[in-house]
Amino acid sequence: MVSIKDVAALAGVSDRTVSRVVNGEGLIRPQTKKKVQKAIETLGYVPNQAARLMRTSRSSVLGLITDVVSTTPFSTDIVRGIQDTLDDTPYTLLTVNTSANPAKEQRAWQIFREHGIGGVFYVTMFHRHVSSKTEFPNAPTVLVNCSAPERALPSVVPDDYQGGLDVVRYLVEQGHRKIAYVMLNELLLAADLRGRAFFDGLAAAGIEVRKEWVVPGRVGAIFADRFVAFENARRLLSSPDRPTAIVCGNDETALQVYCAAADLGLRVPNDVSVVGFDDFQVISTGIQPPLTTMALPYRDMGALAVRMLVDIIAGRSTAESQVKYPCELIRRGSVASLK
Repeated sequence: MVSIKDVAALAGVSDRTVSRVVNGEGLIRPQTKKKVQKAIETLGYVPNQAARLMRTSRSSVLGLITDVVSTTPFSTDIVRGIQDTLDDTPYTLLTVNTSANPAKEQRAWQIFREHGIGGVFYVTMFHRHVSSKTEFPNAPTVLVNCSAPERALPSVVPDDYQGGLDVVRYLVEQGHRKIAYVMLNELLLAADLRGRAFFDGLAAAGIEVRKEWVVPGRVGAIFADRFVAFENARRLLSSPDRPTAIVCGNDETALQVYCAAADLGLRVPNDVSVVGFDDFQVISTGIQPPLTTMALPYRDMGALAVRMLVDIIAGRSTAESQVKYPCELIRRGSVASLK
């Protein structure tokens, strides 16, 4: 096995100099650093991270624990944002996907403790509050796409409420006053936030909410729920007094609404305007006309979480520990102006 002494001998420097280059410590002359790096590459030297951890009592490995986010297409931008931003730091990432299994999550925390992880990103697929029973390790931790109101843990979440308000305001600006809402599963925190925004947005515009125009899009237990958006949207659009616009809890729901409209011989946006939420681009840019939707800032949330965690590890104070990241309205072709 190649040792640090072998690298030092080939580069013509001391063991300490090689160690400083490997660990990014102190000021090293560029020419010396280049020689050491060339020797490392030539010999295929791999630093002993375990020994480094014993010497420094800190790890350059950060842990990322998820429920199902890492295998969910429209949520992977969180992980991508974290990984891409870490490229500019000395840290590497160890990712564990628990599949929302409590036993697997407990084992993941144990693995992180055993390896002396330097910090943790706790990432969830759905924007939600973390259970009060969750036991976090004694390491700096940033929550992403979730929060823990009863604990003083920093978090980065999308501003679902403001995004929902902006959707309604946009439709009102386009002249719509007959607006329906096909909701997310009511068990989700995002459903509550976006739903309240829908009601508040209509109230602010002086538009009365028609309760029969607020219908579920998915029902059932989370991870085992089923779509009812097609049936409910078809019923809404079958009425002679139908809405001119439908706000959808997410883009998958919007796809169901498109299908319901097509089944009735209606066209988007000529006969009904549709707005989604998420900007899941497999759907939002794949259907015709392309879907106007509120984009969730997943990648930016991941990047911000890295900056927050690195600051915490370094002992620097963060400007804000509970961040609601703004969502951006992506205007495409699914909304008609009635002005």
